[in-house]
Amino acid sequence: MKKSLLLTIVSIVCVVAFLLSGVVAGQSRVSTGKSELAAEQPADGSTVYLPMILSQRTLRRVNAPYFNVPDIAESKFPETAIFWFGRVSSIENYADVRIGYNNTELYVYLAAFDRRLWYDTTPSPNDMTRWDAVTLLLNMDGATGGAPGANAYRFIAQLNWWEPRTAYQAAFRGNGSGWLTASVPLTTTAGWRGNAPLDGVDDRGWAAGFHVPFTSLGLSGPPSQGSIWGIGVVLHDRDDAAGTPIADKSWPETLSVDSPGTWGQLVFGLPTYATPPVASRTTTTIRHKLNGATVTDAAVGGTTGNLCPGDSNYIWNVWGEDNFGGSADFNLQNQADVADWPCFAKYYVTFPLDAIPPGKVIVSATLTLHQYGGSGEPGEAQPSLIQVFTIAEGWNESSLTWNNAPLALENVSRAWVDPMSVPLVWPGVPWTWDVSRAVAQAYANNEQQLRLALYEADGAYHSGKYFVASDTGDWNDAGRPTLRVTWGNP
Repeated sequence: MKKSLLLTIVSIVCVVAFLLSGVVAGQSRVSTGKSELAAEQPADGSTVYLPMILSQRTLRRVNAPYFNVPDIAESKFPETAIFWFGRVSSIENYADVRIGYNNTELYVYLAAFDRRLWYDTTPSPNDMTRWDAVTLLLNMDGATGGAPGANAYRFIAQLNWWEPRTAYQAAFRGNGSGWLTASVPLTTTAGWRGNAPLDGVDDRGWAAGFHVPFTSLGLSGPPSQGSIWGIGVVLHDRDDAAGTPIADKSWPETLSVDSPGTWGQLVFGLPTYATPPVASRTTTTIRHKLNGATVTDAAVGGTTGNLCPGDSNYIWNVWGEDNFGGSADFNLQNQADVADWPCFAKYYVTFPLDAIPPGKVIVSATLTLHQYGGSGEPGEAQPSLIQVFTIAEGWNESSLTWNNAPLALENVSRAWVDPMSVPLVWPGVPWTWDVSRAVAQAYANNEQQLRLALYEADGAYHSGKYFVASDTGDWNDAGRPTLRVTWGNP
């Protein structure tokens, strides 16, 4: 018992010391190349939240960037944070969710891959979720508690075509035991891509946007940097006139609409990492086959071996289950037009951390990828803000697919990547992301591996960026994904 108590006390002291070392004040900005770890900040001089260690490794979190613009959807859409959930099949839906905020509102946008589109031509608030619709859950008290209280809100946006939007949205507020219809001013949008709603012909998908004014939630302006709310998203699906039952898709996957304690976390502002003081510094380079290291990686979706397939049977029945492990390269891509989702692609990579001795502190860490090409003709492609996410669950390179790939734990870094503008010279054009916070968290939690995913919230067509993978030939070993970790003695 005494030994157990001592270990507990030591663990608590270590965690507290780590957290205290991460205090970052003011409007600090950390960059490596074109990497940007702090978005535009409110002019209130507020502090950026600590690089905390998540005690529940599956407590999903999204860090929402702040934008000093009047219309996020119009001017900052590709810079919003993104997360995802669901599956792609003929009877299942997948969704990308983008999020950001400004001085007046929270903006949330969901794009759904959906084969059949159905909405209610005579809608009512109590049956909106029986059709193609999205539920957005917000709790200003955080992801805590049992029944929803007065600071919990439930917003629903249903798909529609040409009809006025006001009939296709609803708002509810918690009352301590459940939900009550509420008058909460907000704006929702909806759009679709494909043949047409309300028929039996295959479509591609639809999208819904939420503009939630802070004043509608009783606030005079945006929450201070580092504030944490509870957030949840539910995607409802209907594929025929009869309403054949189809299970909802939710983020996080353990979500219960009536229990805010099961929701994810929404953090206002992007994370930063404060370099701890150290007596000396050593840098360790981790790359596949370098010093015996094994770095596994795989892309999913519309990657370089599967660029933009168009066969309807394939994309709805095979695309989400295809594996591209072992490929020598990969694509990263997304865009605003949901019709082109067969082109979208993510990338997963796992680095071993056993080369970093125990008992050290992480000073900094960078991820470097080498670009060798991209989609679109010269002059068509636009820069992409590619985001890095931590992953809590393990995965297998030979069986990883779009449908079984783990969800993001948290978005931790982002960096601009330009289209190729110079002749290719191997190993390619290097681009770097600051992943200090991700490595520090994994190391502090005694994890033996750093699991990451990369994706983007791009809006433009021809946004694909092609990179070298770990499985490239030894002739291009310098182009393999590389993690450089600088550590020192506390």
